[in-house]
Amino acid sequence: MEINRKLKMFLLFTFASVLLLSGCSSTSGAGEGGKDGVETIRFATWDSEETLDLQQKLIDNFNAKHDKIKVVLEAYGGDFDTKIAAGMGGNDAPDVMYMWNYPLYKDALEPLDSFIEKEGKGYKDNFYDALWNYNSQNGEVLGLPVGYTTHVVYYNKTLFDEKGIDYPEPGWTWEDLQEKAKMLTDKEKKISGFAFSGQPDPFDFEMYLWSNGTSYVDKEGNLQGKLNSSKSIEVFDMFQNMLKEGYAVTTEGSGSTEMKSGKVAMFVNGAWSLGTLTEAGIDYGVVELPKFKNGKSVSIISSSGIAMSKDSKHKEAAFEFMKYWTGEEANKQRMEYELPVLKSLVEKEKLEQDPVKSVFYSMLEKSEGYTPSSYKVEDWSVVSENLNLVFEQIFNPSTLMEPKKALNEVSE
Repeated sequence: MEINRKLKMFLLFTFASVLLLSGCSSTSGAGEGGKDGVETIRFATWDSEETLDLQQKLIDNFNAKHDKIKVVLEAYGGDFDTKIAAGMGGNDAPDVMYMWNYPLYKDALEPLDSFIEKEGKGYKDNFYDALWNYNSQNGEVLGLPVGYTTHVVYYNKTLFDEKGIDYPEPGWTWEDLQEKAKMLTDKEKKISGFAFSGQPDPFDFEMYLWSNGTSYVDKEGNLQGKLNSSKSIEVFDMFQNMLKEGYAVTTEGSGSTEMKSGKVAMFVNGAWSLGTLTEAGIDYGVVELPKFKNGKSVSIISSSGIAMSKDSKHKEAAFEFMKYWTGEEANKQRMEYELPVLKSLVEKEKLEQDPVKSVFYSMLEKSEGYTPSSYKVEDWSVVSENLNLVFEQIFNPSTLMEPKKALNEVSE
């Protein structure tokens, strides 16, 4: 789930304050008791519109099977983070909630390791290993994985066919991508070989540094020597040079809109573009991300999970619902709009044989063991804001600031 940068800054500085004042201790007693011993579990979701109907249907199904637990859905939509922060600060947090920003909310969430251990080793092992890293903080599991996406390269088969160019294959390099992008670029038809965001999300962009053997920060969270290392500069130079040489363009989004209009041959994005390209009738394929020389094909993982409030008075009941929400039945029901996180369901649905979805799972396994800098840096919102400004300087066609100079300045 995305929120704008100003909101991230606001949440970082105000959320810590309200937690400090409240001491993260519940005094309201909300949700306690209940008629006939029924425990009421408040479940906050960020979903909206048609997906809410499915979520309510799943909750109704859970409630019908449990006499002593009643789950109530609270739909926060675009106000999700604001309402979650306010609820935690006001001792009125929901028992269970969707979660993505664990570094921000970690102090108000219940560690789940003891609950998971009670389920036996097979329970945790059924989730893809790479996802636990994104649902944990400081060695503690704070959320159960619900859905995910890795990033891949989308390519327009029609444009490749018109030029007689072979489709990209697994194991390809950034040199291969640049070579194809040059051949696919058609100035007269205003077709670009490759597109990427002119203001990339720093969280996402770090995967390119990983694939070249570096990252934004070192183990202690310092930018100096990592963000401005030769390997990092090489990544930014490459993207900027593609713009300068005219076979790539920057976009306000990912490049999906431009591909739908037939003006872009390749772009990088998560599974979010699958539906829109299919609906637009684009004959497309996907392939794993390219790698740098002596590097690896690595993707950032956009993972959603569900977490439990540390203040919940019904933790056993809350975890019972969390198991259901992340189990096979609910995972299968949500397959239309998110990739399942359970190995058993992926096997049953033969998703690893699917020519499109299998690529996302291949990237998932290749990306295990990489931790985003946002999980290491305490003031990540400040760092992210600074990186956004630097990215704009480097990739804005009107400035195209030298990457080495820009990265040295922000690293100081």
